[in-house]
Amino acid sequence: MSYQLSAVVADADLLREQSAELDHAVLGELRQDFALLPVTPQLVAELTGSLPDYAVDDRSAEQPFGLVLSPPFVEVLADWSRSGPVAYVEAEFGGGAGHQSAAVWLGGALSWGPGFDDVFDAPREQWPINSALTRLGVERGAWLDPFAELGLHLERNTAGWLAHGRRRLSADYWDELVEQWENQ
Repeated sequence: MSYQLSAVVADADLLREQSAELDHAVLGELRQDFALLPVTPQLVAELTGSLPDYAVDDRSAEQPFGLVLSPPFVEVLADWSRSGPVAYVEAEFGGGAGHQSAAVWLGGALSWGPGFDDVFDAPREQWPINSALTRLGVERGAWLDPFAELGLHLERNTAGWLAHGRRRLSADYWDELVEQWENQ
């Protein structure tokens, strides 16, 4: 089963405020009062005024993201980060192999990253997305790591997160379903 993620993650209120007037913004509710904004070509075009560009080479530390982070896109993230930390995260996995990358903006500037990993031999807390989420303020909980703590594992791709947001589901919704199934 494959997994793909391209999203902005931040405090839910921050993302609601910043995306309220955007036609192509769909927020997915996460745990701990965080939200995820799936990054689609339409959203990038709306935010930047131009179509997105994508890297053609394999991801690496030198080219950590599939989406080329254009100066206008980075400017938007930096501007949003004046209200609190904002992360851009990407992950892609299939058949056990894959990569993830992340960067965090705070106070109008890049504050961490970009981080990239395709080996995953470091402790989970040091993986790029977990590192970014910790910098956003995600607190340790009952789940395996910050990624699972927020519920980023609940949808498998951008289309799933768009449906999640349009249906106004929360990460807790899935936990409640599991509880119902277990009680039957």
